[in-house]
Amino acid sequence: MRVGYIRVSTLDQNTVRQLDGIDVEKTFTDKASGKDIARPRLEELLNFVREGDTVIVHSMDRLARNLDDLRRIVRTLTGKGVRVEFVKESLTFTGEDSPMANLMLSVMGAFAEFERALIRERQREGIAKAKTRGVYTGRKPALTAEKVRELRERVSAGEGKAALAREFGISRETVYSYLRAADLRTR
Repeated sequence: MRVGYIRVSTLDQNTVRQLDGIDVEKTFTDKASGKDIARPRLEELLNFVREGDTVIVHSMDRLARNLDDLRRIVRTLTGKGVRVEFVKESLTFTGEDSPMANLMLSVMGAFAEFERALIRERQREGIAKAKTRGVYTGRKPALTAEKVRELRERVSAGEGKAALAREFGISRETVYSYLRAADLRTR
């Protein structure tokens, strides 16, 4: 079976172009960052494919932005007897690859990792410049001041932080951040 894997980083990005014109019988599409491998459709794909299948991916950076993750995913797939094809790079991996093919996987994967690092660096630089101009104010607070007061009061009364996080629709770490901010102001 020919199986396609598509990944875009944001919900509004177009997935159509990645495997346009390529014949696949089933496609798994993730709308998530490639910085880690905890992606629901990737996990489904890894569980779905069987020996003799071919996984087709537009490019290596769609599968992973980290060289170690890329190698691990390719090794997992080829270890199951699954062939992996990268369209953009014109590379195919079967598990019985030549030293040259393994070198190409490493080199191209390293470029994807390097590109991700450049993206993060440009983002940090842009945020720093925006802050100096006074136009970057950061993320909008998850809770209003009134909700923060209520949260703190309920924690003080002994209610569980995990339950409160679920109720308020925030993470436990965000609960702790609000509590730490209150502690800093009272010192």
